[in-house]
Amino acid sequence: MLIVLMVISVLLLVAIPNITKHNGMINDKGCEAFLSMVQAQVKAYEMEHNKIPTVQQLLDGRYIKSDKCPNGHAIKINENGDVSEIGS
Repeated sequence: MLIVLMVISVLLLVAIPNITKHNGMINDKGCEAFLSMVQAQVKAYEMEHNKIPTVQQLLDGRYIKSDKCPNGHAIKINENGDVSEIGS
């Protein structure tokens, strides 16, 4: 029984650092996908209203639900309509 507990403990000690490392990579990939989605919504807003929106206008118009990436960083839209992450 002690041997089984020791083996499980060793496996957990090996697995937990890998899981936490991959969690950051997953959030970064999620942020890339989110930025692409917001970029598409900027284009949709621009086609409907003939102007480049602000993040707040996208939120108010329900084009997007959040102004933050999965990794917690906020987004911004520059004067050209390009979407980027703040704090990266």
